[in-house]
Amino acid sequence: MRTIRNVKPEDLNQLSSIELQCFPEQKAATREAFQERIRLIPDSFWVAETNGIIEGFVNGPVTEEAYITDDLFTSTKENPPLGGHQTILGLAVPPHLQNQGIAAGLLKHLEQQAFMVKRQSVTLTCKEELTAFYERRGYINKGVSASNHGGIVWYNMTKELHK
Repeated sequence: MRTIRNVKPEDLNQLSSIELQCFPEQKAATREAFQERIRLIPDSFWVAETNGIIEGFVNGPVTEEAYITDDLFTSTKENPPLGGHQTILGLAVPPHLQNQGIAAGLLKHLEQQAFMVKRQSVTLTCKEELTAFYERRGYINKGVSASNHGGIVWYNMTKELHK
């Protein structure tokens, strides 16, 4: 049975493996970035797991800004207890497990948790071919992002939680 839980330090190896299966090295989060996120923002870092095997994860810090900025990929601060905007820096499911609802389940879980602590919105950037995935889940495409992370064209996607 699949469960969604907060990240733990002992998840690091599985997380790093999944990240490298899902993203080219220049866009992938480093082990050090994961260690920092595990330490500082475990309250917004969720893993989907079945029988001790991580099948996917979603993570990101809370910011005052409505859109993701590139500095978030290299520097993490603890989340405020209430308010702000929940970012998603990574939503990853290994290719052999995709199209089973894992990513959608992680996204929904993160949104529910963010709503409970009064985050204004969930915000992320994605490549053009993924905008439809997020739009089907209520996200609004706000156009091309100022981010140049990994040398890619990214699109700002947001979902309001509290007005």
